[in-house]
Amino acid sequence: MNSNTFRMPVRRSAAAATVAALAVGPVLLAAPAAHATGGEGRATAVVLRAGLDVSLLGKTVNVPVRASLNEVKAPESENETALSVKVQGAEGGEPIDILKADVATADATVDEKKAEGYVNLVKAQVHVPGIPLLSLVEVEKVTSKALCEVGKKPVAESNVLGHVTVFGKKTTLSAAGRTQVSVPGVGEVTLDLSRTSTTSRTAAATALELKVEVNPLKLGVAEVNGTVTLAQATCETPKGTAPTEKPTEKPTDNPTEKPTERPSEQPSQQPSVKPSDAGGIKTNNGGTTPTENLAETGGSSTTPYIAAGALALLVAGGGALVVTRSRSRSRG
Repeated sequence: MNSNTFRMPVRRSAAAATVAALAVGPVLLAAPAAHATGGEGRATAVVLRAGLDVSLLGKTVNVPVRASLNEVKAPESENETALSVKVQGAEGGEPIDILKADVATADATVDEKKAEGYVNLVKAQVHVPGIPLLSLVEVEKVTSKALCEVGKKPVAESNVLGHVTVFGKKTTLSAAGRTQVSVPGVGEVTLDLSRTSTTSRTAAATALELKVEVNPLKLGVAEVNGTVTLAQATCETPKGTAPTEKPTEKPTDNPTEKPTERPSEQPSQQPSVKPSDAGGIKTNNGGTTPTENLAETGGSSTTPYIAAGALALLVAGGGALVVTRSRSRSRG
């Protein structure tokens, strides 16, 4: 076997290793990126929110009245159904019911596909300090809804059903959305009806918003100013899921390089003699010596002398062994 034949398996192994490395590359690049939940949606709902400033007669201080009924937020909370809310300190030290209703529900829900706020208020009466026997406003039924769904335009809706009474007077609300009611000796109330707004990801709906300016001059109350909001709902569309990072490279379908047909390393040494055209090497006497065995053993021009020396040693050792055995027999 000559030296070219001996090196062929080396070339094949190197080529196979190259193909294997190129085949693994696309698999590593194509590993899926990690995913995480995107921003959660938001939803709120509140039956009543009051922000009033009460001036006490004969005093230079204002008593703030801040109250809310059934105010919920999702995903933190879901629903409330309380029917009344009381405040103290604004009317002669006695508690006062800001709102009483037969039905007062507020719901806020959020999941991966939508966020929704909803309020339903039935047969409700709203009072302010200084007017204990006269309702600021009475409503038969009001509802508000804000719905934000993924992939859809947000929706805001408010409805005021049945009659509305302001300071005991039935009031026809303006289709334009704003109505002003004045009562001599009591005060003035401005009502905003069914206020709604939407953006690309949010919605808000308010059934009634009342701007209050009253001066009852009773029970030590000189003036009441502020706002009262009924049936308000809001929402924000969930963002859904998105990859947290992108692959650094696009995976390749095919190897980027072809395996080489050449060995990965060159021989460390060149042959010490130049082969002849007949496939042997020249000797001192002009003859040739076959190279086949030399290629297998790595021999050179000194190999015949080494072989002859080894043969002489072998013969001498054999002769010594024969002599030793003969002497042993003659002694015996």
